[in-house]
Amino acid sequence: MKYAELLVEWLHKDGYTHCFFVAGGNNMHLLDGVRKRMKCVPFVHEVAAGIAAEYFNESSNEGRAFALVTAGPGLTNITTAVAGAFLESRELLVIGGQVKSTDLSSGGIRQRGIQEVDGIALVKPVCVSTLQITTPVSQDHFLSVVRKGRSLRKGPVFVEICLDAQAAPVERAVLETTEQPTKFFSPPMASKEDFIKVSELIAAAERPIILLGGGLSRKAVDNHREHLLALGIPIMTSWNAMDRIGSEDSLYFGRPNTWGQRYSNILLQSSDLLIAIGARLGLQQTGFNWEEFASSAKVVQIDIDSSELAKGHPRIDLPIHADANEFLNEFIRTKSKNFTKWVIFCDKVKASLPLSECSNSNHEGFWNPYDFSLDLSNLCSDDDILIPCSSGGSMTVTMQSFNQKQGQIITCDKNLASMGYGLSGSIGSSLAHLGRRVILIEGDGGFSQNIQELATVNVQNLPIKMFILANEGYASIRMTQRNYFHGDYLGCDTSTGLGFPNWEELFSAYEIPVLTINKNNLTSEKFKNMFSAPGPAAFIVNVHPEQTYYPKISSTILRDGGMRSNPLHLLSPELSEEKTSKLLKYTRG
Repeated sequence: MKYAELLVEWLHKDGYTHCFFVAGGNNMHLLDGVRKRMKCVPFVHEVAAGIAAEYFNESSNEGRAFALVTAGPGLTNITTAVAGAFLESRELLVIGGQVKSTDLSSGGIRQRGIQEVDGIALVKPVCVSTLQITTPVSQDHFLSVVRKGRSLRKGPVFVEICLDAQAAPVERAVLETTEQPTKFFSPPMASKEDFIKVSELIAAAERPIILLGGGLSRKAVDNHREHLLALGIPIMTSWNAMDRIGSEDSLYFGRPNTWGQRYSNILLQSSDLLIAIGARLGLQQTGFNWEEFASSAKVVQIDIDSSELAKGHPRIDLPIHADANEFLNEFIRTKSKNFTKWVIFCDKVKASLPLSECSNSNHEGFWNPYDFSLDLSNLCSDDDILIPCSSGGSMTVTMQSFNQKQGQIITCDKNLASMGYGLSGSIGSSLAHLGRRVILIEGDGGFSQNIQELATVNVQNLPIKMFILANEGYASIRMTQRNYFHGDYLGCDTSTGLGFPNWEELFSAYEIPVLTINKNNLTSEKFKNMFSAPGPAAFIVNVHPEQTYYPKISSTILRDGGMRSNPLHLLSPELSEEKTSKLLKYTRG
């Protein structure tokens, strides 16, 4: 048999069920092998295949997907997806074709083989493991590299296989072993002393908060949800853990963040104990003014990556190097106490600060995106999959105002914060959960960057409901230029050089039903039918180009060119003196 066929067989036995690919000459033997064993889904562009594979793996309970690309442009095109998965700490296997081993450049020349580019050199900084195969390697060697992508802190793996190695005739007995592949890691575990210290901190606390991060799996939180709630401690989530607990839970108190919910930011800053489980506490979580993050609290951080515990920001009083899921298994047994007074205060702050603030502009004939997000969350079921994208207004609005339900699956891209992730991520999530409705919330600017994958949605007939917030440009860039450059706009909307399609004609070209919606026609039969139909549908939400996006943390440009940001609880616009006195009483001074 060809080596490519044997290699694909190993992947299949290791749990891979789907291959997302763009065909090419330098991956032809791999593609010929994979089509015999897996569900193969062609994509128009490689970056979409990579993003879809990441989202498939992040949401799937069964099976794994990998991306298959050809040499040269196939690899350069998918590099953005590799970088995104690296920063999100998510599993992504990319297998790339390469020119024949005899055609690899050497001696200082830039290129010998056609389409040849050094794939390992390009992606190694954003991979947890890489491998170039010039001659067939053993099963154990190959799988040892592949499995590093899901060991300890997850991340991308890139394997590059020369064309002659793909086609090489091999004997199974020579390359396979009867032993189980080597185990590469044992997850770090919290010690008994760690749990004693956490218990002591809880016993001494009056205002504790538990912050659940993306390092906690959905399954782990779901298995321990009742016991976690029984601790009686208010719970918050990072953006990547948004779906770990439903907004309807009485102890759920939002998503603190640089673009966080105002009430959630205030409560975190009001706490005297913060237990962050599987949240790396990066700058987006703490704010750029990390020195004042949870300044009145003892901060406990549980992370699988010791470098995150030692990075120096924010201040960590009790770093615990441990797998978050293993930690949770024991943490739920922790003896707690009555925090009713603190929970009542949290409820008061939450009730006093609406998710759609009146400080935002409302324009006649346009939909306030915060009101849209709240309305949409009411229409969604607990079985829906939500994809909020990308890096601008559609993401931040969703994170500040969407009320998630227990049972929903929600995946986003916040660290690379790339536009264009939404449609590809929706495809991967939909293929991982065939038949479940996928809700995509995307801005017109972000959607336009990966628009070609509408062809994939159409061919696969996926039940993706695409909500396009159409504001004629890049909302976040426009707001930045308004706030820091006196509204001297450039390249942020249609009036300053951007171009957008006629949305109705675009979706019609791909035979996808499309409807422009507003707050008055959500109850119409046409919308209901399109929203509940089994296939794809697109909904255009017109948002005014000058729409404001509050609350937000304000920053000041200093004389030396640096910037000074407010702490999390001091968002703009400022609260009234009366509300400040009542709701920020634990943050002052």
